[in-house]
Amino acid sequence: MSDAKPILDAATIVIMRDRPTGPEVFMVVRHHQIDFAAGALVFPGGKVDAADGEADLRQYCAGADGLDDRTLAFQIGAIREAFEESGVLFAREQGAAALISGERLRALEPWRDRLNAGGATMRDLAATEGLEFALDCLAHYAHWITPDLMPKRFDTQFYLARAPEDHLAVHDGGENVDSIWINPAQALEDVAADRRTMVFPTRMNVQKLAQYETVDAAIAACGNVVTIEPFLLQDPDGTTYLRIQANAGYGDPKEPIGRVKG
Repeated sequence: MSDAKPILDAATIVIMRDRPTGPEVFMVVRHHQIDFAAGALVFPGGKVDAADGEADLRQYCAGADGLDDRTLAFQIGAIREAFEESGVLFAREQGAAALISGERLRALEPWRDRLNAGGATMRDLAATEGLEFALDCLAHYAHWITPDLMPKRFDTQFYLARAPEDHLAVHDGGENVDSIWINPAQALEDVAADRRTMVFPTRMNVQKLAQYETVDAAIAACGNVVTIEPFLLQDPDGTTYLRIQANAGYGDPKEPIGRVKG
């Protein structure tokens, strides 16, 4: 029998907005009792559910043309997780051009708990409420695979999207105990000063976001995603570092293995 750890599909949406002081990203704080990234500042996201890949979900999606079934499930999972964990829903009334209004979103609030508890699926939501999911709002931002040295492994697709102006983002109060809109550079300063914590992939993605002055610039830079699976490398002095390939758009970081949190 193989001892290899299972690699779970996961997805997240990096939700951004422009502000006069620069772009901000929505992040949540994981509950301290969660077994992955406990207490850390993260993007809303999580495991892709089997129901996110239901065969007939494609009819309830805008922007699904050309997507294979697995990619479709990643994107549906990302939208579901964003809704469950932040209350933001990337969806339209069927046939509409604009995303649903804040008023319509508030009427859909009970679906957050139903989805989170496994009592409903995204197909249920779309079919019952006459919605289509706005996959065309998602820009492919990053792809990270957890290395084998970690206790849990995830194959995670990161998407980037502009926050709908009238959707109130707020944490779920369960897995996530706090939330914040924060400038990426400020988030990195907070981590450096030990005011906040981030797992390695999150910090690398926030660092990448910090180079953009607008949401449009960040979205325009998406695409040509390089799959990243961090690896260990020992320097001549004997120090072991967690590394990623240098062509992935994150510079050439060296993370001392004693500091790795995820």
